[in-house]
Amino acid sequence: MYKVPKDTRQEIKFVANFYSYPKVLAWIKMNRHGFFREYQDRWVNSVYFDTYDYYAYASNLSGESSRRKVRYRWYGEKILSSGQVEIKNKRNYFGWKNIYNIPNSPYREGDTWQDIKEKITTYLPEEAKQILKFYNFPVIINRYYRSYYISLDRKIRVTIDTNQSTYDQRYKLFPNFFTKSKLPDTFVIEVKFDRSDRHIASEFITGLPIRVSRHSKYINSVNSVAGRGYF
Repeated sequence: MYKVPKDTRQEIKFVANFYSYPKVLAWIKMNRHGFFREYQDRWVNSVYFDTYDYYAYASNLSGESSRRKVRYRWYGEKILSSGQVEIKNKRNYFGWKNIYNIPNSPYREGDTWQDIKEKITTYLPEEAKQILKFYNFPVIINRYYRSYYISLDRKIRVTIDTNQSTYDQRYKLFPNFFTKSKLPDTFVIEVKFDRSDRHIASEFITGLPIRVSRHSKYINSVNSVAGRGYF
């Protein structure tokens, strides 16, 4: 369905209860690969769009080999500011993103979701417009605090996401920025690397003091707002 670019990277996710956080953080800082902070910690915010029958949700849940997510992402503590549309593609073990910058905030106080989508669309090329037209249903806003680490040889990147919260947007005329849905007290680790460095990443992952597990912030957030279980 989606052609995999040659420079596609692999990513592996882990999720654990928050009581494991100090142990994992210490292990990364003391690891022989010499991890250091790549960027300053920051808040990451995303609006996830889907179809009205939750096509992206169902594709992820069933583990389809080719699938797609569409989100609008911005950074920092503002309610909704300038950012980027990310079309996140997955083909088997490989993932890549098509990114489109939105230089001005698509939101002003009093705007509806329809207003926001129209403003975002004005900055998109035709292909991306058609994708957003298909995935046009704002489902949730997800927010978390991200720390960035990279190995000394710059071959392995690790991010740690904490303080995750989610806000139900389904069937709402105006964005919901304030009423949270309940999420489990967990944190998420993502390990990212080039295909050619998989052997290095595998050695690193083997020593992590938590087990690998399938995890999707979007799926967990939808389950949360819908009153379902988590994975």
